[in-house]
Amino acid sequence: MKEKIKTFLESDLLEKYLLGNTREMETLRVEQYIAMYPEVRNTYNELQDNLETFAKLHAIKSPEGLKEKIVARIRSERNGRKKFFRYAIAASVAAVMFASASYFFYNQNQNLQEENTVVSNKIKLLEADMKQQLEDVRNQFIVLNNPQTKKYNVNGNRKAKELKAVAYINPVKKLSYINVSKLPNLPENQCFQMWAEVNGEMLNLGIIQEAANGQNLMALPYAENAVSYITIEPEGGNLNPTVDNIVANISY
Repeated sequence: MKEKIKTFLESDLLEKYLLGNTREMETLRVEQYIAMYPEVRNTYNELQDNLETFAKLHAIKSPEGLKEKIVARIRSERNGRKKFFRYAIAASVAAVMFASASYFFYNQNQNLQEENTVVSNKIKLLEADMKQQLEDVRNQFIVLNNPQTKKYNVNGNRKAKELKAVAYINPVKKLSYINVSKLPNLPENQCFQMWAEVNGEMLNLGIIQEAANGQNLMALPYAENAVSYITIEPEGGNLNPTVDNIVANISY
């Protein structure tokens, strides 16, 4: 891996990338290396700093005395006035071109830095999301396969007689899940919503759906003597549970 990074750094791809001279595949490769390898990212940042320093150094005022030397030389010429204008115009054009180039490179550097930050943030979010998903899968496996897990069959009351669910509670690992295998049909303007009362606080666990093929575990917050509820709420869910519409509860 180190040899691969060394070979990449010894190429001129980073410099070409900073100057906007890379092809599409080269651009993708450079951005991938910057995002994945700290050594490449550090070198890239150093090149950016060097480019910014170069632009600032060459944006200084003209050296003192330069104007007097030019004027003295022009006066020594027979057609001084004509050459003066020619030199002045050339100097002005060169100054404008150099200033434009310096500004372009500086602005390009700033844009690249912002894009690099956006890419880095997206990678971090993806890593965090993937880590959370893997953790949830691990916990589900523990709950379903641990002999210390307790199963509780959950049935609906008279308002939802067809409701069927199984709660899995593991007091040792302090993990809780519920699998809703069957939900009664509701009007289009209503939905089922899950709640949990933990330490006197009512937590909204979101809208629940019937499990596809009976395999859809929904995490419950674990606490001693906690109680979970299923209620019927308006479409889209509610901020607070409608107590009169409680159709099932799970105590653990």
